Amino acid sequence: MRAVGKHDSRNSMKMRRRKGQAAKKARLKRRSAERKAAAQGGKKAPAPRKSTRAVAAAPQPPPAEAPTPPAAS
Repeated sequence: MRAVGKHDSRNSMKMRRRKGQAAKKARLKRRSAERKAAAQGGKKAPAPRKSTRAVAAAPQPPPAEAPTPPAAS
C-alpha cells in the first residue's frame, strides 16, 4: 500500500508544495468551522471522526454461526 498524505516521505519541491497546500486547505476548513460554530451561539463543533485505522483495529464480534442440524442416529 502506498504512503499517502502526511505519511508520504517524499521530499521533492513538488511534494512539499502539494502537502503544504493540503495542510493550508485543512487549516482553513477547520477555522471556518470554528467561526461558524461561534456565530451560532458558541455551540461546540462536532468531534472529529475516528481514523480508519482506529476503526479497523477495534475488536470485531465473531460471526454468528448457523445452527447445525442434529445428527441422525
